[in-house]
Amino acid sequence: MSIVDKNMLSIKDKPLLLSLICTIFVIYPNAAWLWCELTFTFMHDKSTMFYLLLFVARFVFYWLFVWLLLDYNVKRWQTPSFTSRLVKNFVFSAIGLGVYIVLSLLTDSMDMPYTLVIMQFLTSGLICAMLGYIFKLFEYQRSKDLEIEQLRIENLESRLKALTNQINPHFFFNSLNGISALVRKGDNAKTLPYVNNLSDIFRYILQSEKKGLVTLHEELDFVDAFCQVMAVRYGDKLKFDIQIPEESKALKLPVLSLLPLIENVVEHNTIDSEHPMTVHISMSAPNELMVQNTLSPKLTPSRTNGTGLNNLQSRFQLLMEQSINIDDDGTCFTVWLPLAN
Repeated sequence: MSIVDKNMLSIKDKPLLLSLICTIFVIYPNAAWLWCELTFTFMHDKSTMFYLLLFVARFVFYWLFVWLLLDYNVKRWQTPSFTSRLVKNFVFSAIGLGVYIVLSLLTDSMDMPYTLVIMQFLTSGLICAMLGYIFKLFEYQRSKDLEIEQLRIENLESRLKALTNQINPHFFFNSLNGISALVRKGDNAKTLPYVNNLSDIFRYILQSEKKGLVTLHEELDFVDAFCQVMAVRYGDKLKFDIQIPEESKALKLPVLSLLPLIENVVEHNTIDSEHPMTVHISMSAPNELMVQNTLSPKLTPSRTNGTGLNNLQSRFQLLMEQSINIDDDGTCFTVWLPLAN
């Protein structure tokens, strides 16, 4: 909430103070008139105390009248039309004027020109109408801002969910191929750990739809399970060198940030006995993660068109308002991911 919003709400929540300020503005002529009465009191039969009490009584009457009028304008009259609001205020001002004149005649205290009194009540009505209209416009604008913000959040959540869902089918089919290979080989000793690790991976992926940012520790646990699954397919030909200080594991990044990078390594590179692959994951700066691998391009280019990296870039923009950095020098492929505290 901006400072202007806070100030407007603070003023609105203090109707007595606001009405007091308006009353001081309206009753200023009475204060000047009081000075004349006290200065030339010898010209009148009434005492100084009478004029002081009369001024206080007028002030209290105006204060209560303005407070009541402001209360109706700010809390009860919801009309968006300034003309309609102004007419209602002038009607109330006419009623207040009538009550004031009747009380003044009954107490024999009408010692000011009627034109001045009428002008004061009309001014009170105009001020209250303007303040009520301003507060109404402020509330309308604020409700629109909240509505726009809510729509923006819903749009971001929808886009994030769509981006996250793009990951699942890709990994799902690769995982089924791994199970299929183990079953064909009849390697029961590896099948059960593979399925358990795969279960952990899918649980993490399914829960990712409810998450935005996760700790680096959570992502590395996911990578560990992923490494176990990939070991069934590649054995010791695919290794992961993870060098992350413990104090850095509390930093955060978008969920499933490392999966597309690892899949990118497998998808675009030849990994066999002649071309072993090591993926290095380390901190390149206090708030920056580096994922790096050597390049061994496949003879047949992959059919993918960079969707994984584009997806990752979009999620970092949505969740962290930061960009990832990518460098391909022909020998190494490096991606730097910004981390948040």
